[in-house]
Amino acid sequence: MADLAIVFHWTPADMYPMSLSELMDWRKQARQRNGGDDA
Repeated sequence: MADLAIVFHWTPADMYPMSLSELMDWRKQARQRNGGDDA
C-alpha cells in the first residue's frame, strides 16, 4: 500500500475497499511507472 500511496498519491481510505489481487495489480503498475524491476 505504501508503494501505491507514494506513486499514485492515494490514501489508505482509497485502497481499503480494494481486494488483495487488485492491490497487487496496482502495485505492479506503480513499480513499472516508478522504474522498478518487477522481478
